[in-house]
Amino acid sequence: MKNILAIDTCTEVCSVSLYSQSNKTSRYLKDVSKSSGLILPLCDEVLDETGLNVSDIDLLVYTKGPGSFTGVRMCVSVVQGMSLAFNIPTLGISTLKLVGYGASKKYQVNKVAVALDARMNEVYWGLYNQGIFTNETLSKPNELPKLDSGHIGVGTGWGAYEQELTDATGVDTCHADFYPKAENLIDLALAHIKSGRSLDGNLPLPTYLRNNVAKKSLK
Repeated sequence: MKNILAIDTCTEVCSVSLYSQSNKTSRYLKDVSKSSGLILPLCDEVLDETGLNVSDIDLLVYTKGPGSFTGVRMCVSVVQGMSLAFNIPTLGISTLKLVGYGASKKYQVNKVAVALDARMNEVYWGLYNQGIFTNETLSKPNELPKLDSGHIGVGTGWGAYEQELTDATGVDTCHADFYPKAENLIDLALAHIKSGRSLDGNLPLPTYLRNNVAKKSLK
């Protein structure tokens, strides 16, 4: 794959990264109202900077959720539009896996417990252990199992429910302000391709974990 465009809008942040000629050109926004709505201008910026067009992209990699309901839909919709218009294959990666990989890389640890705030006293939960991602669930913070030593906690869930998560899991080191970055999607996509696994084709699909989210939100 010569040119890979990565897109993430599934949490409070919005980022894109374009991989071309073994270099990454990235944009990242945080603390901007409705940042997911800025994803197309950010894509235009990285394309203009590298002198490429959407038609030059060989793969679209994106976070498929879980996360913000609006953010997940935005991410999948943008990728689907590009994919269908220009016949570009796609690869969806769990937001939780992306956060776990990024934290493992930044903090130089093997075991990462990812918790994203899912509201309604729940977290999106997953474990990243030496490159292997497991246990993607929607859980109550106080109903999670004890973890062995060496784990760190990352993600907004640790900010919203730190005491409950610490009591349940035994993890006492956390970084609640750690967020996903599209440039790490590039790394995961390259590893996926190198392993020989197949791509998703041209039909990006979201992962919500919570059924009837809109209906629950109205209660």
